[in-house]
Amino acid sequence: MPAAFTEPPARAVAADAHWAAKMAKLRARRLPERTIAFVDDPLLRTARNEAVLKLAAARAQAENAADDQAVPNGEREQWVATRPEVVAAELAAGTAQEVLDEATVELMFRALPRPAWEQLLREHPPTEEQADQGMEYNVDTYPAALISASSVDGMSVDEAQELLDTWSDSEAKALFTGALMVNQQLRADLGKG
Repeated sequence: MPAAFTEPPARAVAADAHWAAKMAKLRARRLPERTIAFVDDPLLRTARNEAVLKLAAARAQAENAADDQAVPNGEREQWVATRPEVVAAELAAGTAQEVLDEATVELMFRALPRPAWEQLLREHPPTEEQADQGMEYNVDTYPAALISASSVDGMSVDEAQELLDTWSDSEAKALFTGALMVNQQLRADLGKG
């Protein structure tokens, strides 16, 4: 439940006539979000990268040809874009990107409001042994709960636990880290101390 709106202190308003507008901006800020992409075939990413490099090379070659043919500046961009080698390279890069996109699964996470974050920690306290090791949460139950709570896609706790249990260690850690990092992302500039 959002806090009740209170008028800002008169001294703050006097010091900053735009306090109400500033506060409105602060209230309107969205919680941070982070997307994690999983691709099963790394060769698809390599093929896309190679196609993008070939496109850049084709454009550079066409730019050089435009110099050689003294194409006027106003016509240069269109001239380069219509060269057959550039058109073919753009098509190949677009196709490679589409293939990569089709094979990619993206998960989006959104940071939890602070009270929800703290409640989740209270619901998953560390065991005595984990607490002795400095853990602030139960390493067996908290990761799936955090992933589920932060999931914009609607992943359940059971689904998150299934992935954590069946994926490789590095991918399971990437999944948990994605949910954890979005909740620990600092978007403020604290300046020099």
